[in-house]
Amino acid sequence: MNRCLPAIACTIVLAGCAAQRSYNEGQALLAQGRNEDAMPRLRAALQADPRNIEYRFAYLTARERVIRDLLDRAQAAAARNDATEATRLYYRVLAIDTGNVRSREGLAALERDRRHARLMRDADAALARNDTEGVSILLRQILTENPDNADARSMHRRIDEAATRTATPPQLQAALRKLVTIEFREAPLRQIFEVLARMSELNFVLDRDVRPDLRSTIFLRNTSVEAVINLLLLMNQLEQRVVDANTIVIYPNTPAKLREYQPLAVRTFLLATADAKVVANTIRTIVRSRDVIVDEKLNMIVMRDSPDAIRLAERLVLLHDAPEPEVMLEVEVLEVKRSRLLALGITWPGQVSLTPLASGTTGNLTLQDLRNLNASTIGVAVDPMTIQAQQQVNDSNLLANPRIRARNREKAKILIGDRLPTITSTSTSTGFVAETVTYIDAGLKLDVEPTIYPDGEVAIRIALDVSNIVSQIQTRSGTIAYQLGTRSASTTLRLKDGENQVLAGLIQDDERISANRVPALGAVPVLGRLFGGQTDESNKTEIVLSITPHLLRNVQRPDAAMANFESGTEATLRSTNAASAGPASAGDGRCAVSH
Repeated sequence: MNRCLPAIACTIVLAGCAAQRSYNEGQALLAQGRNEDAMPRLRAALQADPRNIEYRFAYLTARERVIRDLLDRAQAAAARNDATEATRLYYRVLAIDTGNVRSREGLAALERDRRHARLMRDADAALARNDTEGVSILLRQILTENPDNADARSMHRRIDEAATRTATPPQLQAALRKLVTIEFREAPLRQIFEVLARMSELNFVLDRDVRPDLRSTIFLRNTSVEAVINLLLLMNQLEQRVVDANTIVIYPNTPAKLREYQPLAVRTFLLATADAKVVANTIRTIVRSRDVIVDEKLNMIVMRDSPDAIRLAERLVLLHDAPEPEVMLEVEVLEVKRSRLLALGITWPGQVSLTPLASGTTGNLTLQDLRNLNASTIGVAVDPMTIQAQQQVNDSNLLANPRIRARNREKAKILIGDRLPTITSTSTSTGFVAETVTYIDAGLKLDVEPTIYPDGEVAIRIALDVSNIVSQIQTRSGTIAYQLGTRSASTTLRLKDGENQVLAGLIQDDERISANRVPALGAVPVLGRLFGGQTDESNKTEIVLSITPHLLRNVQRPDAAMANFESGTEATLRSTNAASAGPASAGDGRCAVSH
């Protein structure tokens, strides 16, 4: 056993030397910026000495830097649509850290983008076939998973501008787009629908509560069947429900009949940036939907209403759920202190004190001592003479250079300084004493609130407060209170993106002159310095604030199709636009009926 101990000791020493060598090599690579090359060296050092805290900290720091760099490069590759490079970088992160959440989310986002690209190709093919219903279904699936998909949003706008009703089957769309010319004067409504049925090859089923005595006068030329139906329903307070590709049910527009015939659907909106309560209030006000549920925890809205109401709510949600504008505020606060002290001259004795000396050993004066006063029994005390020749020059700068990222119309605060405790004592009639500690902020306090405008300008509300401890005051109870000197400024600026503004002028300037001179002689010019001393002291402090806004995300203006769209009438959300007729052409299937 004794022979094994030296071998074990040698092994431990050699392992320690190898660990230190690997650690030094890793540190050298880190100093060169080669973080990924340094990781194997630091990992080897940690494996050789697992309990060494310094090795563990160095390895974890290098690994974090490598992972952060790879993730940034992967996100940049994904932003330029280089999915292959982004996937490779994400898998490199997983090779280092198998449980990295951001890399797994990045891979899932890439897979989602590939799936959406396939859906967009299907949507393009459906759009080429004029299958607007199929396009809407595909786009709705894409926008539900990724509301910021630019291609899907653009195609959705084009479909909204071109399509009249996205839920209409293709066969019915073709029949409703057929152009007809009809002229009826005070004709029964049932007769008009019978003629429309023969002209459009559609089936119209009238509810039993539709009054048989309803009559209408209508003169339309080269107008689509859909526009004719909408006008007839509007003039006679009726509604319709599409049953299948060639059958439409006509019923009175009453609450009871709407509950019986009107189809309802459930739609869930998972909002990214907008407040669910604000969006829900907009839906209740504009769409007048009553079945709207808000899940504040998930920032989600669930509504149940008709397809027309849900389509209108979708457009309102797209307007609200826009990316939140953000700005990076680059702030520099500079406190410049200059102090000058000049003490020059001679301070002569200001007084002479004569004191009788006691002759006894007790140290007390007697009457005999006073009668025998002479030059040897009188003590003399003279103030010292001081020669002053001192000059002090102090310059100091206190710089704070924070970078604050703030959202639109939200406050951001900075405090650089100390929190001073103040103690308040409260005593009761029983003699119980309670102490309460409150804190006062002393130092540099900066409050900013940006307001971002669509034209690329930022209005910034600034409140600057610089305070310092002047003195400490002790109360009668023994507690300490602080006297603070403060300088504050509050203003509102409106700057362009990248424009710099400097605020200065918060100056505190103190000058003090103190002199100790011999009367008359000290007032003589120049030579008076020999008969007195003078101290000149000056302190000047200035606060300079420099602020520069950098827009990270601006306010997005909605395009014309999203900012202005038809929402039906007061009684119905269905579009009643009758201007759907096109120019006449040969062989377009037009029909004409006069009565």
